[in-house]
Amino acid sequence: MLLAQLPVKKYIALLAICSLMLGCSGAAVQQSAKSIQVAATHSKPARFFAGADLSYVNEMEDCGATYRVNGVITDPYQAFADAGANLVRVRLWHNATWTEYSDFADVKKTIRKAKQNNQTVLLDFHYSDTWADPEKQFIPAAWEHMVDDTPALAQALAQYTTDVLEKLQAENLLPDMVQVGNETNAEVLQLEAHMKHGEIDWQRNAVLLNSGLAAVAEFNQNNSTHIERVLHIAQPENALWWFDDAAQAGITDFEIIGLSYYAKWSTYKLDSIGEAIRTLRTSFNKDVLVVETSYPWTMQNFDQANNVLDATSLQQGYPATAEGQKKYMMDLAKQIMYAGGIGIAYWEPAWVSTPCKTLWGTGSHWENAVFFDSGNNNEALPALSFYTDIMALYKQD
Repeated sequence: MLLAQLPVKKYIALLAICSLMLGCSGAAVQQSAKSIQVAATHSKPARFFAGADLSYVNEMEDCGATYRVNGVITDPYQAFADAGANLVRVRLWHNATWTEYSDFADVKKTIRKAKQNNQTVLLDFHYSDTWADPEKQFIPAAWEHMVDDTPALAQALAQYTTDVLEKLQAENLLPDMVQVGNETNAEVLQLEAHMKHGEIDWQRNAVLLNSGLAAVAEFNQNNSTHIERVLHIAQPENALWWFDDAAQAGITDFEIIGLSYYAKWSTYKLDSIGEAIRTLRTSFNKDVLVVETSYPWTMQNFDQANNVLDATSLQQGYPATAEGQKKYMMDLAKQIMYAGGIGIAYWEPAWVSTPCKTLWGTGSHWENAVFFDSGNNNEALPALSFYTDIMALYKQD
């Protein structure tokens, strides 16, 4: 999840990308709020995922939440499967002592539920004891003594990745995709007290990220599996320069570019997302998957926790209503699909309001953007049917 967005960076790198691919001028690059223009041709992908990050669901149920579809209390995992969601994303923290969730045991419960419903699983390694995002890439406490020993740290990251996959395999819970890091706009595995933003030490960053990618590749080779590897960047405007720099640093051996897209923090409007996806696909020869997005269905707050998505999240033509939320999701998914992107995953559509606490308050910071009405016994909203509708469109086109 993206709580704070880094500024659009690296004019020179972006100018290079723009000049190579699009022949545009420096003045055009300076207008960072404008989308990069490419041919708007439809290019339906060979596969398409309509998914949900359900990392909060186990905690919500323990906190007393129930979910209703047409008035009937329904298992939340089953609700998404029945609605047509074909991918479940789940985050994994290294050793989060401040919570009992998003640890290995919790992740296993989520993966088991998804596999029972024959859904694709995307496992999101944060490589941190807490939220990793563009503002926070904090090294796990257990690895802090290695922060300046890049080879040792890379080995620890690789071994941890391998250990997790081996343990999951032992219980027939292997994911289909693995994220090597979460919203890694900033340099990974930094000390909290010395967290730096801006310029990245790409020599160090490449060694660390490549160690995780290589660990998954080696696991695949040794076990005749095909777990796809995802590198995840927040906001398409940042992905353009980040993946260019990453390629120059030797980070190329992965399958999928993962994006977060939140209108609140992006210079891209919904109707230009397809252009960014085409550019990324053709420039780096990778599949592109939007692994996080969301949109509010109301501006009402149902508990004491402040809501992250406020009025600045809204886009013209998409009011904060139940119908506006679904329309937004359908239009965004169509942008992605027709640009050749392989799918979209909604971030925490079941993080409803409960009496439980977060690091920042009591309740949910997201209940105005979920797919259930916290003011009506968590009755399913129209957006839950988005999955069926977008997959039907994909199959008929």
